[in-house]
Amino acid sequence: MVGAGHNGLVAANLLADAGWSVAVLEAQPEPGGAVRSGELTVPGFCHDLFSAFFPFAAASPVIRSLLLEDHGLRWRRAPLVLAHPTPDGRCMALSTDLDETAASLDSFAPGDGDAWRRLYGRWEKVGDRLLDAVCSPFPPVVAGARLAAALGRPTDVLRFARFGVLPVRRMAEEEFAGEGGALLLGGNAMHADLAPESPPSGMYGWLLACLGQQWGFPVPEGGAGRLTAALVRRLESRGGTVTCDAPVARVVVRGGRAVAVRTAGGDEVDAGRAVLADVGAPALYLDMVGVDHLPAGLVDDLRRFQYDVATVKVDWALGGPVPWTAEPARRAGTVHVGDSLDELSQWACHLATGTIPDRPFLLFGQQGMADPGRSPAGTETAWAYTHVPTRTRRDAGGSLTGRWDPAEGESFADRIEARVEALAPGFRDLVLGRHVFTPGAMEAADANLVGGSIIGGTAQIHQQLVFRPVPGRGRAETPVRGLYLASASAHPGGGVHGACGSNAARAALAGDRYRRLGLPRRRTST
Repeated sequence: MVGAGHNGLVAANLLADAGWSVAVLEAQPEPGGAVRSGELTVPGFCHDLFSAFFPFAAASPVIRSLLLEDHGLRWRRAPLVLAHPTPDGRCMALSTDLDETAASLDSFAPGDGDAWRRLYGRWEKVGDRLLDAVCSPFPPVVAGARLAAALGRPTDVLRFARFGVLPVRRMAEEEFAGEGGALLLGGNAMHADLAPESPPSGMYGWLLACLGQQWGFPVPEGGAGRLTAALVRRLESRGGTVTCDAPVARVVVRGGRAVAVRTAGGDEVDAGRAVLADVGAPALYLDMVGVDHLPAGLVDDLRRFQYDVATVKVDWALGGPVPWTAEPARRAGTVHVGDSLDELSQWACHLATGTIPDRPFLLFGQQGMADPGRSPAGTETAWAYTHVPTRTRRDAGGSLTGRWDPAEGESFADRIEARVEALAPGFRDLVLGRHVFTPGAMEAADANLVGGSIIGGTAQIHQQLVFRPVPGRGRAETPVRGLYLASASAHPGGGVHGACGSNAARAALAGDRYRRLGLPRRRTST
């Protein structure tokens, strides 16, 4: 197993469960990839380095099946799931209490609470089957059939399909009368690199909002690294091993089959059955395998592979709770900072045109709301991230160039703090320490976060399903026998759900059965 990110560790666990001898090789000094935690600012404050809240992990049929609670994982939840305050003092609130969510939406427009009840009712009808379909290898034949059966008549299936490809702006216009519903769907859709006018942003916003309604946005007690630690403990209890500081430079291919990996130090580790890679698709194919072992069409397609936009993340050690003007924000583990759906569209337009935003949309977290043990009593551990262009042409807010050296990172962090201060006067006075992750620093800490991309490749529709990572390769199998793609570059993509690793493990188990029986392996597109 190349890479000890969560997908790699999920795959390793499933193969160990099947009786395989599993060795995981990780380039970084510790496992976890983008699911790690540690002290970034001042001693005594535990920060999540990258992933920081985990609705997909809590709901994922893959991760739930591993029973990680038996290996030390404990989920913690804030009193409110999510808040989205507005400059006029109103605040949309998402709660695991359906009545509380509905009342919040009604405060923007009477009747919008019932509209959300209808939307969430759709989730209650099909949500579990939808998650099964999303997390299954593509195409999800069995899970898809169960989803269709739950939807009912063919016309209902078609209506749901239309619903699934709506842009979030259109979905909000069809379902809600007030701005609160648009903020609920739009803010959640902005967790991916989708504009409010882009399909399938509506489905993404609805799905994440429904996960929050049902499961909350939980965090592992003690930090994100505790989720990784549980995966490692489970694997080791089944005989698997994890070796860190062991970067893999090459997948050794002989006779069209992956037979070993070679580390950067020159050591060769044999693979008796398979090599699975929790590595971005371009890095795996072009750097580790090499074009000589690949079909020309795949090589050409990989040059068109699109990573999601870059990210800047700021972590703070605070002397007290964030003094939000809006009361619901003082109880929420996650806060969205963006004035309106129109402003979110403007922000997305800046990203599309290579412009550093002057008023970035923020995804803000306050960890003490769910897990007070992250910092000393009376203090708070907070973070915020936003997206910036992959290639900068201009800066809408001043003189930043997009080179993202430490000085530019600190300057942009000031811009982020100003957005928080406007909704929480006195926030800056609470700052005890600050750490800035620029796009380059993110990639240095985890090679899969290429240029600060955090979901392993764009979530836009031209690189999803059968198009992920490239057209015709919507499965974990690769053109090299015995080699399987297990990273977020594979279907179903980003998010801490473990499905990419699970799908790769399932494919490896099936491939090994075919090989041992002397059967031709399943054909894949070239």
